[in-house]
Amino acid sequence: RGHYQPKLPSDLGFYDLRVPETRIQQAEMARKYGVSAFCYWHYWFGNGKRILERPFEEVLESGKPDYPFCLGWANTSWKGFDYGCNNERNLLIEQTYPGDDDYIAHFSLVLKAFKDTRYFRIEDKPVFLLFQPEELPDQKHFIELWNSLARDNGLKGIFFIAQTDKDSKIEELLKTGFNAVNINRLFNAYNDGVCKTKRRIIRKFGLLKKLPYKRAVHSFTGPNDSLEYCYPSVYPNWDHSARSGKKALILHDSKPEYFKAYFRKVISVIKNKKESNRVVFIKSWNEWAEGNYLEPDRKYGTRYLEAIKEVLDEE
Repeated sequence: RGHYQPKLPSDLGFYDLRVPETRIQQAEMARKYGVSAFCYWHYWFGNGKRILERPFEEVLESGKPDYPFCLGWANTSWKGFDYGCNNERNLLIEQTYPGDDDYIAHFSLVLKAFKDTRYFRIEDKPVFLLFQPEELPDQKHFIELWNSLARDNGLKGIFFIAQTDKDSKIEELLKTGFNAVNINRLFNAYNDGVCKTKRRIIRKFGLLKKLPYKRAVHSFTGPNDSLEYCYPSVYPNWDHSARSGKKALILHDSKPEYFKAYFRKVISVIKNKKESNRVVFIKSWNEWAEGNYLEPDRKYGTRYLEAIKEVLDEE
């Protein structure tokens, strides 16, 4: 009851990211409401295996939109279980790490992007996010190798950001060589907000994992957000039931005013950092299959975007 599905777009409509005008519209909208850059998910499964690369490749080749960007390596295997394939755990695409030759080939592929004047930089280094840093064998070696390759190609190095859902891993990841850590506490909210007994009942009977958004946001922030090289994430909403059915986590009754109050809290924490570290990742711009987007929809229009601009204008 009261479940907001389906989530339907308004201003941008049902678009195709192969169409340049769509990408330009997205960038113009993001700039208008104070979003600083897009972080594009980038797929490299090893041995040159890539998917979904065409939109970003066209952005790179065409020079349009003239809008800052960076890359996030979504280094994880794809399994049917995660993508609504009949509850199957069968492997769709395996993430592999063949070794140095593959790391060098990967670097060579993204070098043109790193050198693009639009590329988002911190400390004059191109930002590169890793989705699953702990899955990467010998993280320190990988970081050292890419930094060496970067310097050989006229860059000052790479600004590596590790994503993690565990605050306890921050110090370890920084010691490994990452320049910063992006905290993703999204799924912590369910464990924090639902007792173990209820979670067991939900698993046993295949019930929906539902949590009020207004309550969940309290689990998305933490004391470590104030650390200089800790970059928090914020979430407009989350509901991937359209993709995952009853296995989904649903943050119920998300509203722009709840998001605005939560976003304001995050901004108040990071504003005391040095300017280059006042970084927040908003997850996401257009992840419609996870009910997790800033783009206008038919229920709230541009109100989530307006919330961002209003909070930033307060500072």
